[in-house]
Order: sequence, then C-alpha cells, then structure tokens
Amino acid sequence: MSMPLSPAAIAQLFIQARTHSHWQPRTISPDLLQQLYTLTRLCPTSANASPARFVFITSPQAKAALAPHLAPGNQAKTMQAPVTVIVAYDIEFYEALPELYPHADAKSWFIGNEALITETAMRNSSLQGAYLIMAARALGLDCGPMSGFDQTGVNNTFFADGRWRANFLINLGYGVEAQLHPRAPRLDFDVACKIL
Repeated sequence: MSMPLSPAAIAQLFIQARTHSHWQPRTISPDLLQQLYTLTRLCPTSANASPARFVFITSPQAKAALAPHLAPGNQAKTMQAPVTVIVAYDIEFYEALPELYPHADAKSWFIGNEALITETAMRNSSLQGAYLIMAARALGLDCGPMSGFDQTGVNNTFFADGRWRANFLINLGYGVEAQLHPRAPRLDFDVACKIL
C-alpha cells in the first residue's frame, strides 16, 4: 500500500497551488516538458486509450499564430507565459488500441461509432489535461488553464488535417505570487458531495 504524501507535497499540489495569470521571465526547457509528459502518460484513461495530444507553444511565431484565437482577457497572460499547451485529442485515437490495450479488440468498439469516439476523446483528454496540471505542479511549475479561445480558429491554424482537435489551453511557467488574487470560494462538502 502506498503511503500518503507529505504535508509539504500535498500543499504544493493542492493547498498552495493557484491558477496563475502573471509569469516570471523564466524559460522551460524541452527536457522539462518531456519529463512532464512522461509523468502525465502514466495516469489512467478508459481502455488505456490515451486520446490526448499536447502541443507545447513556445516560439514567438507559434504564440503569434495562437494570439488571434484567444479571448481578449486571455491574450496578455498567454503571450507572457513561457509555454502554452494546447490540450487536444486525436479523433482516431482508437487506431493505437491494438498496442495500448492488447488484451481485447478495443479498436472494434469505436470503429463507426462517432458518438462513442467523441465522448471518449473529450472525457479522457480532459482527464489527461488535469493530470498534466498535477504533474506540472509536482515538477515545480505553475499553471493557468483556460477555456476562453476560438476552438475552430485554433483547429484550423494548428490542426488543419482535422485529426486533432483542441479541448482547452494551459499556460505553464513560474508564476508571480505577488500578482495573485485571494483564492475564490469553493463549494462545501455538503453542497457538492453525497455519501450513499
């Protein structure tokens, strides 16, 4: 049985972690991005389908291509962030299932079933994006996940062949603590949970 994490580790992942909008001028190395994915890919998905695809936007050219598709309130913080991740999903993720889930003919579950493909891709790429946030925090990075963008514009710009589709965005970097607002309220257990 695994032991609980230390209070310091729990604080880093949950209690002290915040959504950041202001960033220090520190770069993130490609090696650190590879470590981030190496951790993220270990987390569970339905039938190990792993539909998420991650595009790490780091260059000025790629940032400039992304900028017109951002909601106005998301433009400045995204241009300042060292990395912006497009958390996308592959609508043909099931093609890899013979390798990823070899003990059953899982690929056949999806062929021709567009509703199941879309549902599985969206649910599991969302999960994988959340795993990426937690992995980033574990590696000492701060995150700023966002929904405010033109999905069609991002898809047309970055995924012209139509196979990958954007789900949401995450800014990554080292946040400026002094620029944080007070933490917003969260729902109490009795409001959000039931024990049956």
